[in-house]
Amino acid sequence: MDQLGDDDQVSMTIENREILFSSDSEVESPNPMLNCHFRSLKRNGIIKLEERDQEHDLIKAGFLSGVGQLGNEIEVVAIHKNSCSTILGQARSESFSIYSKAMRKKCGGDANIKYAWIGSSKDEICKIISHGFSTIMEPRSGDCFGNGVHLYPTNIDGVFSAVEDENGLRHMLLCRVILGNTEVIEASSKQFQPTCQDFDSGVDNWFAPKTYIIWPSNMNSHILPIFLVSFKGPLLLGNSSKIKKIPLNPTPRIKFSNLLRVLSNFLHPSRMVLISKNYEDFQKNKISKMVFVQKLRQIAGDTSLLKSCHDIVSKH
Repeated sequence: MDQLGDDDQVSMTIENREILFSSDSEVESPNPMLNCHFRSLKRNGIIKLEERDQEHDLIKAGFLSGVGQLGNEIEVVAIHKNSCSTILGQARSESFSIYSKAMRKKCGGDANIKYAWIGSSKDEICKIISHGFSTIMEPRSGDCFGNGVHLYPTNIDGVFSAVEDENGLRHMLLCRVILGNTEVIEASSKQFQPTCQDFDSGVDNWFAPKTYIIWPSNMNSHILPIFLVSFKGPLLLGNSSKIKKIPLNPTPRIKFSNLLRVLSNFLHPSRMVLISKNYEDFQKNKISKMVFVQKLRQIAGDTSLLKSCHDIVSKH
């Protein structure tokens, strides 16, 4: 896999460290069921990472940390990596890089590339790695936000979609995802494409997204599987209803004017002048809502502050 330049590197929130992409030689898995499951994937450039390998330990630690208390009951059996070493794999990697650069140009320098998880059945995971995404499946748990591929910034939100196979293993892919400009998609929406050219993908919540939605037209150009995590979990993982999860409430609709009024109590007046000017441009249709939100985030400089102000307004 070609090394990406500095502007292509994307930070991943696993102990605030960045994933490395150097490939090592594969070591046969001591677990015969894994050899049986993924022997066919070797032809597609999938290699097994050794325990104590830096990438293996980084992904394992992040995976177990992401599932919270369930981490005490989950055993990570193996971690495989997509080396993108085959002709098709190289083509997919290069395609992802081309679309990343195009998105950066469209979005003014930031393609908004994230890492995200997706869980499914063993057979579907193998198909994705071998042939790419071919069908759109509704999430097996949680809300459905439109007709697109649902990925999750934190694996706990997607772990319930990982189907137990005949050997008691579940599988999740960790992917790089090109989001570009995002728009909020309501739960149970039937949307299957952006509402306009300003947007490229969907999220369930602007300020604290728990779900990314990649539309069908982009699912094989904006998603690049990187790691495959195979694990054993408690029986209750087979039925997410047995896990007490906080339901995901739709984003409350609030007025920008109310949000800015609360925000003015925390920001320096000079910043509020800039925000007010951009808000005026938005009201006059000189800039889109998405552009205004991006500028609001840049000027405020603190997403947690925006989220807190948003919560204050929504409660009143």
